[in-house]
Amino acid sequence: MSSLASADVRRHNLSLVATRLAELGSASRSDLADATGLARGSVTALVRQLEAAELVRETELVAASGKGRPRTLLELSGDHLAILTILIDADHVSAVASTLGGERLVRAERRHGRPMGDPGRVLDVAAATVDAALAELAGREVAEATVVVWAPVGGEPAVVLADTDLGWGRVDAVALLAERSPRFAELAAAGRVRLVADTDVAALAEYAATGRPSELVYLKSDSGIGGAIVVDGAPIEGGRHLAAALGHLPVVPNGVRCECGQHGCLVTVAGPDVLLERAGLAESAREEGLTAALDAFVHRIREGEAAAVAAWDAGAAELVRTLQIVSLTVDPSVIVVGGYLAALADDLGDRLAKIQPGADGAFLAAPPVVGSALGRDAALVGAEQAAVSRLLADPAALARG
Repeated sequence: MSSLASADVRRHNLSLVATRLAELGSASRSDLADATGLARGSVTALVRQLEAAELVRETELVAASGKGRPRTLLELSGDHLAILTILIDADHVSAVASTLGGERLVRAERRHGRPMGDPGRVLDVAAATVDAALAELAGREVAEATVVVWAPVGGEPAVVLADTDLGWGRVDAVALLAERSPRFAELAAAGRVRLVADTDVAALAEYAATGRPSELVYLKSDSGIGGAIVVDGAPIEGGRHLAAALGHLPVVPNGVRCECGQHGCLVTVAGPDVLLERAGLAESAREEGLTAALDAFVHRIREGEAAAVAAWDAGAAELVRTLQIVSLTVDPSVIVVGGYLAALADDLGDRLAKIQPGADGAFLAAPPVVGSALGRDAALVGAEQAAVSRLLADPAALARG
């Protein structure tokens, strides 16, 4: 075997061991041998190399069953590194720093007030939030930063294609953020910044959390309505970057014009702004933010408050009709609903079951509808997991310089 091929094999095996350890959280060398299919001697040598690079450390001894020797557990370390995730939604900016092993180091959050059509003002707040988080990372190098937006992303370099929740058109969010934060600009210049859509990373995190079903439909509503379809571990992606943009399925013929340019999109009849207006909570959303208003909306629905229930009945009818269309197309193993919909998953599941097609008393079974296992942090968790996966593709490159 040539030296180049040998180096490629070693890099692959290092990545395999580190990635399996990241998935397991903690594991012994024998556990890793079983999980990777590599010989135990090879795993021992690879772990030694990862320890030398300060990416893996021993944690504790665990008594073996029977008469075997105690096992030493390992975990990812990388104490000189951090992963930065920046989430920009319709209400807040959050900047979260975490370790390779998933420990949260810093979380900074600020409300931007939703200035419609003014990305500069939102990114002013984002820059201040990012700088506050970075200031607390003394001694750690940011290995990768991910900017997560609640909007479709595309192009090279990646840009926001349109954010109807904030009234944006095409916006180079990374460039605007770099103009406002010199430290973030350094990360961007080093090629350590990615821009991603929230639904893609959130759907993959939910996919992992629900046991990796063969097909999963993810629908979330917290600012607008978004979604993704995961098949065999990968989100469906379209050449126009709008595949599985469930909030913009035109479900109402000749309906009102959406900001995306279509008529009758789901978000125009079941989006949070529409339902909060009908429920008398629009002013609460403006003054206290969408998150607080949606929490109040769910509470009022559960309490049977007439305006909230009427708004929910109308919106839920459109949501389940859309889920029915998608389900008959994709035949998912499970539907996961996120955002404020997670608290109403059982109701959506009941409504979906009642509209299933059938004849002679035999009806199709609806796919189960479950609330998000990760809550409002689904996109954050997904972005962190994706960053770790990319970084561990070449663990040697992460060694302390």
